[in-house]
Amino acid sequence: MSSNGCSIVWFRRDLRVEDNPALMAGVRAGAVVAVFIWAPEEEGQYQPGRVSRWWLKHSLAYLDSSLRNLGTPLITKRSTDSVSALLEVVKSTGATQLFFTHLYDPLSLIRDHRAKEVLTAHGITVRSFNSDLLYEPWDVNDEHGQPFTTFDAFWGRCLNMPYDPPAPFLPPKRIIPGDISRCSCDALVFEDESERASNALLARAWSPGWSNADKALTTFINGPLIEYSENRRKADSATTSFLSPHLHFGEVSVKKVFHLVRIKQVLWANEGNKAGEESVNLFLKSIGLREYSRYVSFNHPYSHERPLLGHLKFFPWVVNEGYFKAWRQGRTGYPLVDAGMRELWATGWLHDRIRVVVSSFFVKVLQLPWRWGMKYFWDTLLDADLESDALGWQYITGTLPDGREFDRIDNPQFEGYKFDPNGEYVRRWLPELSRLPTQWIHHPWNAPESVLQAAGIELGSNYPLPIVAIDEAKARLQEALIQMWQQEAAYRAATENGTEEGLGESFESTPIAFPEDIQMEEGHESVRNNTPAASTRRYEDQMVPSITSSLVRVEGEETSLDVQNSAEESRAEVPINVNAQQNTRETVFHTANRNTQLQHNNNNTTWFRNGAEDSTAESSSSTRRERDGGEVPVWSPTTSSYPEPFVDDENGLGGSSSYLQRHPQSHQLMNWTRLPQTG
Repeated sequence: MSSNGCSIVWFRRDLRVEDNPALMAGVRAGAVVAVFIWAPEEEGQYQPGRVSRWWLKHSLAYLDSSLRNLGTPLITKRSTDSVSALLEVVKSTGATQLFFTHLYDPLSLIRDHRAKEVLTAHGITVRSFNSDLLYEPWDVNDEHGQPFTTFDAFWGRCLNMPYDPPAPFLPPKRIIPGDISRCSCDALVFEDESERASNALLARAWSPGWSNADKALTTFINGPLIEYSENRRKADSATTSFLSPHLHFGEVSVKKVFHLVRIKQVLWANEGNKAGEESVNLFLKSIGLREYSRYVSFNHPYSHERPLLGHLKFFPWVVNEGYFKAWRQGRTGYPLVDAGMRELWATGWLHDRIRVVVSSFFVKVLQLPWRWGMKYFWDTLLDADLESDALGWQYITGTLPDGREFDRIDNPQFEGYKFDPNGEYVRRWLPELSRLPTQWIHHPWNAPESVLQAAGIELGSNYPLPIVAIDEAKARLQEALIQMWQQEAAYRAATENGTEEGLGESFESTPIAFPEDIQMEEGHESVRNNTPAASTRRYEDQMVPSITSSLVRVEGEETSLDVQNSAEESRAEVPINVNAQQNTRETVFHTANRNTQLQHNNNNTTWFRNGAEDSTAESSSSTRRERDGGEVPVWSPTTSSYPEPFVDDENGLGGSSSYLQRHPQSHQLMNWTRLPQTG
């Protein structure tokens, strides 16, 4: 038992003993004290939801068991301030070093930088490592040294880096324990009595823990991967990796996923297996999307709160809690959407294609504020991941330069034909429609009355009529876009004239209130001065964006745009009563079958792979090559470094965007240092 000179290994979302560079550094340095600090209050409005807490509880138990088998226990601490808790562990154990792995969300960036400053001031050596990505965000730039602004350009650069990500390494053979005789261990409570019954059902489908993650990876690579390109769209079958929860909590290394899949790619290429090669490429793209989510979050720390394209701040969202409730409860009247939302509530999981369907319906048909939907996903998904969720919702909302066209509405009826052609998914989650023939399963409002009666369905009673007609939603969306362009043009003109005339500040000072059941805290912690420490940093140390001025709105904010010629009328009224329907099903949806133009190929909707399929949206990579003497500066972009024009790329995240082509001047990235932090 060692009592002096031990090292603290601070576990967060790297809950594994395999391919963990922070743990390996601690083992190499000598005695180790393994610590996990539970401080959900630090996460503000993004505290883990029920299913995430269930997963974390079991993952920590598994990690503790693994560490004990290697020689040391996992010390758990309950705190409201992680840095203070670390200092307590330092004092009680006599530790002289702290090792941890990088996180890239804005709250973690600030907390980790503070930990380095405070502990360094107490004489503790602090080192951090890349364990969550193939390449660090600051290592992937264009030829001018600037961050990429489209996914394809970013991922192309990653695949053509001059060096491959380091190969994963095995767990340590044993760990020398530090002296923890004076270090208390707090019991952590992750669920209350009201949650136990629901959580018990999760164990039937999921097995948290790093070793179980390894088994899931092996099963996928040796099974569904080879037919991934063909089967990945099937919402009613196990065609995806199901790795995303494991990846989010760092139970499996993204490097390991990447390397094992690439090995398969080489084998299939040698065999001439073109289908296998295509499957690998698509699966690797999902890895790239997860990488890109961290990349965007690091370079634009408020991407989870604000659209990246400036003009979208003027979009007139529909603030209707009735619509929001109907969507959450799976009572919209669109079977594929309702089935997805009921599965989400029951299991904490959604196939990535269904995530696209329900989120697109939320934003484009109901026109609800996208942050409402993102927060609900955060609260209910097992693999809730701030960076991936933010990228996904921005993609669906059309606020990424290579995202979906904002004026594109996907008809859930036709999405059902593509992703659930036999209706089995709908029947599983909507038992009230289980007896409906496949011909009508995705559009029961068109079914003859005799068919509905035979199936025991009374629309508007035991299953709702559609909450909004698709044609009506299209018209409303076009009117909203016209209003958005008018507001943006008026704001820009007022800003240029120096008058602002009731727009500008007053326009942005009224945030959209969140529904009570997902009420978010609107306040932000006080801004800290992130001045770099005087001492030289190691190359592996994480760069941290300085947000000293990020809460201050800059006058003369650059905005984009092209304005539609003229608004014909004011925006269509939105019914307050979500159950209020048009007089007859036939008249409301008489044009439903003519909407075949909405049958677009969704090959580029892989974003949500954070959750499902290529959910292999991965998580976790290892320490990058060292460059002796290299310094990593504290990342503090000047006001002029962004916005940068986004160039529409037909091979980008969402394919070619006719919407952005029609508005070529709208590709302006909103400068995050200029964004107000409310609303």
